[in-house]
Amino acid sequence: MNASKIVGRESEQRLLMDAYKSSDPELVALYGRRRVGKTFLVRELFRDFLALELTGLHKESMKRQLANFANSLRRYFPSAHFSIPSSWLEAFENLRVLIEESTAARGQKRVLFFDEFPWLETRRSGFLAAFELFWNTFASQRNDLLVVICGSAASWMIRKVIGSKGGLHNRTTVRIRLEPFSLGDTRKYLERRNVRLDDFQIAQLYMAIGGIPHYLNQIQPGYSASQNIDRLCFDKDGLLVDEFEQLYAALFENATHHEATVRALAKSGKSMTRSELLKAASLKSGGASTFVLQELIQSGFVVETPPRDNKVKEALFRLVDEYSLFFLNWIETNRTSGTDIWLRKSASRNYATWCGYAFETLCLKHFSQIKAALGIANVQTQESSWLYRAITPDDEGAQIDMLIDRADHCTNICEMKFSMHPFKIDKPYAAELERKVRVFRRQTKTSNTLFLTLITTQGIEPNDHAQRLVSSQIQLSQLMNG
Repeated sequence: MNASKIVGRESEQRLLMDAYKSSDPELVALYGRRRVGKTFLVRELFRDFLALELTGLHKESMKRQLANFANSLRRYFPSAHFSIPSSWLEAFENLRVLIEESTAARGQKRVLFFDEFPWLETRRSGFLAAFELFWNTFASQRNDLLVVICGSAASWMIRKVIGSKGGLHNRTTVRIRLEPFSLGDTRKYLERRNVRLDDFQIAQLYMAIGGIPHYLNQIQPGYSASQNIDRLCFDKDGLLVDEFEQLYAALFENATHHEATVRALAKSGKSMTRSELLKAASLKSGGASTFVLQELIQSGFVVETPPRDNKVKEALFRLVDEYSLFFLNWIETNRTSGTDIWLRKSASRNYATWCGYAFETLCLKHFSQIKAALGIANVQTQESSWLYRAITPDDEGAQIDMLIDRADHCTNICEMKFSMHPFKIDKPYAAELERKVRVFRRQTKTSNTLFLTLITTQGIEPNDHAQRLVSSQIQLSQLMNG
């Protein structure tokens, strides 16, 4: 195994290596958003054991896909002689014959790697049926084979492979969703590339482009976060200047409604209920909009946070793809504004609003680190959102984006604040915090002990409000752990 170049991904590596060492045939489904490092992980881990690697071609015909398949066979089986197959049934029969005619080293499995698997299934091509036949009648009988199928179109992978009701029903033996890097792994990855930035600078990068390895690979040593963001996102030749359009088009068959949903969430700058979101995105309620939301959730662009009281209509939806949020707030309208754009924009009023939302999203993605910082890593908890709308003019409403209900009969009400300096709780904000706690206790009638927790970038400035209201605080450095 070759894992020396891989940063993080410990659990994913363990699952893949266990599948390789297994005495049974294994079918692994690996999925995750574009650019997250799926291909790199498989290639690096199984570089010496690949018996075939085939990558689907985006929006190409069946004829070109089959020609690509034939080229891959010639590359991995150079002594073989055959023409381009006329169908996928013929293609997989060719692969079966070549595998039977070749032998693996004693005690070693051969790895068949199908990358961008969904792209191979062109209209009326019969690819998926042919693959199902290949697995069910041949590969599943060979304990010297590990088959890895990989796709960026997460929803397709879940519907057609993992949740298949046809020939692949319950056939996958390992299922892995590859997530973006955490803050901690982002720091390790940058350090591996000799990029030395402090925690605050890394957080600024993360809030703009997320923990996507392909994006982080473009960060240059010796430059600040702002300088790197300027070059990547606003320079006319920057990698991320037009990535947004390519990203959604590559993942979704008809991305118009997906983009409308993401745009509505980005514009709102907050979590939204389903009805609010559909109205803002001009989408009709029903199966089609549900499908769009599910695809965005399964692909990691949006999260649905369940309400504490399990009222489905009050679940909150939130845009959690950092790059999409950054593109829609900043890049799209500033691509021709000259140099040092981000250095100038970061002094604007809108910057503070974006920072607040982006930092909240960062915190929501590091729930396990928050639990560890609170000393409750091993306590059973339930994370949820909570929303109460005022009914009368004299009533009080409140929204809480992160609640941690604990098995020890305590609840953490979490507030997340981005600040360049230690955060100061002034009188108006103190009153807002008191209102949230008061409304939550009154409306939920909870008997739990309530702890107000502040998660900040630079800590809290000591004053009477902080001492009186805040039970616990977590700083950015603690989110870097793990």
